[in-house]
Amino acid sequence: MLSNPFLFFLMRTLPAPVASWLGGWLSAHVARRTMKLRDARARANLALLRPDLPEADREAILTRRWTNIGRTMAELANIDRLVNDAHVTVVDQPGYKAVLDGPGPMVAFTCHLGNWDLLAAYIKWSTDRPGLGVYEDPEDPKIAAQLKKARSSYMGEAIGGGGAARGVLKHLTQKDRATLYILADERRDRQVWFPTFGRPIEPSGNLSIALRLARKVGARFLPFYLLRTSGPHFDLHWHPPLDPVTMSDAEIVAVLDRFLGDACIAQADQWLGLHDMDLTQDATPLPPSLQPDM
Repeated sequence: MLSNPFLFFLMRTLPAPVASWLGGWLSAHVARRTMKLRDARARANLALLRPDLPEADREAILTRRWTNIGRTMAELANIDRLVNDAHVTVVDQPGYKAVLDGPGPMVAFTCHLGNWDLLAAYIKWSTDRPGLGVYEDPEDPKIAAQLKKARSSYMGEAIGGGGAARGVLKHLTQKDRATLYILADERRDRQVWFPTFGRPIEPSGNLSIALRLARKVGARFLPFYLLRTSGPHFDLHWHPPLDPVTMSDAEIVAVLDRFLGDACIAQADQWLGLHDMDLTQDATPLPPSLQPDM
C-alpha cells in the first residue's frame, strides 16, 4: 500500500473510516495471500505464545491481525484526521496529562501495537514537550520515501541513520522537557529481541540505547501503547513513569518487559512483531509470570 501512490492517494481521498476499512479488507484478503512466509511465522509464534487457545481461535487472531495491519497502513494517509480525542481515548487522562506536564526529559517507550504512528502523533499533539522520533528506513526505497511523506505531516522531528545517537542526545539535553519516542521491538538479525517472553536476553538495540540515554540525562521512561477498539478508534494505555534515579536498569527492564510483553501476548491480533520474530529458536516454555491469564 505504501509503495503504491494510487492506493495512498485513494486512502487520503476517502473518508478516514472508509479508508481504514478498505485497507483492512485488502490486507486480510489480498496482501496476506502474498506474504505466506510471514503468515506462517506469525502462526508458529502464536502457537508458542498462546498454547491455551484452540487452533481455530488462533487463526481468527491472525485474520484480525492482518486486518489491523492493513487498517494501520491505510490510516497513515489520514493521521491528521485521527489525532483528536474523538478517535483516541486515554485511560486515566488526568493522570496522563499530569505526567506529560511534569518536569524533565522523558523517553516514551512502546511497541508496534495497534497504530504506533498514531500514538507518536497523539503524544506530539497532546503535549507542549518538544518531541523527537527515532526510526529506521525500510529497505525498499519507494516504501521509505512514501513513509517519510506520510509521516511529515505529524511526526515533527524524526531522526535515523548513523548520526541518530548524537542527535538524540543533543535533543534531550538542549531542549527543556524534551521527549524521545522510541519503539523497542525493532527487528535485527532476523529476530525481535524485545519483549523477551522469558528468553535469557540482555538488553540490546533500542532498549539498550534508551537505558544509556535515560541514565545520562536523567530522563524518565513512559511505557505506553495504543490499542484499536473498533474501526479507527483507540484506547491509549500507559504505565506510571519509571525513574532511573530510583530504579536499576534491571528493574526498569523487568517492568517494561512485563507491561509491554503482556500487552503483545494479550493483543497478538494487533502486534506487528509477531511475524518478525522467531520464537522457535528458543523452545523454552514461557515462565508462569508471562503466561496469559485465563
